[in-house]
Amino acid sequence: MPKRFETTGPSQRQQRVAEIVRHALAEVIQRGDIVDAVLSTHIVTISEVRMSPDLKLATAYVMPLGGRDEKPVLEALDRHRKFLRAEVARRVNLKFAPELRFRRDETFDEAARIDALLRSEEVLRDTRRTPDDDPDDAAETGDDRS
Repeated sequence: MPKRFETTGPSQRQQRVAEIVRHALAEVIQRGDIVDAVLSTHIVTISEVRMSPDLKLATAYVMPLGGRDEKPVLEALDRHRKFLRAEVARRVNLKFAPELRFRRDETFDEAARIDALLRSEEVLRDTRRTPDDDPDDAAETGDDRS
């Protein structure tokens, strides 16, 4: 019976090519090779690129510095998708230049949410040490919790 859903992560080749594509995209954007009013006024972070198993599709996760104006930045990158694809093809030695997709990177928001949770009063209260938690007391009373 064939597998319908792949349970393993990306292959090592997918990861290696994704990282090369990420560097190529970052270089093109950083150098200002794209003439665009939105992109010239924003610093864009490309945090991750994920490649399809056949290496023909690259999904780039991007975030403008500060997290503001995400929609105009994504629209600008989509407008220049063909140019970016050609530049990636020049810099990366692949049989086919991957089609590029740009998505908003939500890992920064998720990290901020988790950080806020860890700093919440409930978590701080639960992680504070109390005199009852002293390991020396457990040894003296013979209470071995190992």
